[in-house]
Amino acid sequence: MADFPEDLYFATVADLGAKLKARELSSTELVKAFAARLETIGPRYNALALSLRERALKRTKDIDGDIKRGRLRGPLQGIPFGAKDLLSVASHPTTWGAKPFASQVFDYDAAAVGRLERASALCIGKLAMVELAGGGGYRYAAASLFGPGLNPWDVTRWSGGSSSGSGSAVAAGLAPFALGSETWGSISTPCSYCGITGLRPTYGLVSRHGAMPLSWTMDKIGPMCRSAEDCGLVLGTIAGGDSRDPGSAGKGFYYWPQYERDTKTIRVGFAPVDFDGWAEPAARPAFHAALEVIRATGVEVKEVTLPDFPYEAIAGVVISAEGSSVFQELIESGRVNELADALQISGLKAGLEVAAKDYLRAMRVRRLIVDAFQKLFVNCEILVSPGAFGPATKLSEPLDKEPERPKPAQKGLSELSAASNLAGLPALFLPCGFADGLPVGIQLVAKPFSESLLLALGKDFQQRTDWHKKRPPVAAQ
Repeated sequence: MADFPEDLYFATVADLGAKLKARELSSTELVKAFAARLETIGPRYNALALSLRERALKRTKDIDGDIKRGRLRGPLQGIPFGAKDLLSVASHPTTWGAKPFASQVFDYDAAAVGRLERASALCIGKLAMVELAGGGGYRYAAASLFGPGLNPWDVTRWSGGSSSGSGSAVAAGLAPFALGSETWGSISTPCSYCGITGLRPTYGLVSRHGAMPLSWTMDKIGPMCRSAEDCGLVLGTIAGGDSRDPGSAGKGFYYWPQYERDTKTIRVGFAPVDFDGWAEPAARPAFHAALEVIRATGVEVKEVTLPDFPYEAIAGVVISAEGSSVFQELIESGRVNELADALQISGLKAGLEVAAKDYLRAMRVRRLIVDAFQKLFVNCEILVSPGAFGPATKLSEPLDKEPERPKPAQKGLSELSAASNLAGLPALFLPCGFADGLPVGIQLVAKPFSESLLLALGKDFQQRTDWHKKRPPVAAQ
């Protein structure tokens, strides 16, 4: 690891792929270097669940041979990656971040992992996560079998949940990219807190076969990367129909940036109150600067607001009812009491008491939310708002702590995360600066299956900024 240039640990997938094809380095060298770094530095951030170094090295000789012979398999050929520990890897533990499942082993790979490895990418490790992806709710960052996810920018701060290990690993240069999952904020929060780029795909675009279910109607698997371009390359590999996932949309995704729309033809909606009222004061300059960069791309910008629905309450009912149904046996057996967070234990138990009429009412309102978004996207194609309203929370603070400053009277797009997850919309998360020395980021949200549009604007944004190239100083220690 010491002989490997530090810059290469923070290179993009595209750059690493070019070096592999030019035979400036080999897949074997990449896997050895990144696996050693993940094993050495990963535990500092409670990011590593399980090293898969030996499993990956069994395949590198053949991959290097293919590259030498000009048998090119795609942009991820020979690239190492990490996978959130809710994705199964055959014959290896998949703990779901929770003590009751610490010895759980499946005999098959999750669909997303399998698609990547068939494209000759190499999984070098399982990455830590919040227990059961946060099902039931949790109060402290320590709600994990592996301890609290530590932020590489400041280890007294949280890396974000529930894809905490994926966020830390990419930010610290422990893996070129990682797979995360989102039901409500589990990709957006680590990306915003750790200063990396992530993509939450449209519901159903990426198969969840082999992934721990939390909410059948809201779970999504997506890439967490260094750049928007990398997100496009990874999504192009993991997307696609799968009969093993009942929620599969039966659609694929092809990343052809040469055919991207001119950003000057894109209409973007935002709410001023998000940037001036909901955002923490220290983060407002970065968010305003990001909005000006978006304006500079030539897009048409207009003010919008979300239709008036109780988005967070509806999302809470859906996830509570579906999540507790998933873990009914765990709850009724009493093993749920082995979880680390008392609030999560009580939350999972309470979820079994959600009445059918309340769940069905929530689903009916959810249908109205989907319809409302369709109308909203008639006047604009992308919504932009802060990915999180401020930098990473302190590990010592409860996650349900209310802000001391008063809430604005206007909602703006403040509940966009809950609303867009309920509607199954895609989102791109982009780092956009710092507040109190910690990263902050914005989110771009569009109508279903508009990932190419999001990536076009995200790539333009990153060509005009260098926030996605910043490195945490802790990573080099």
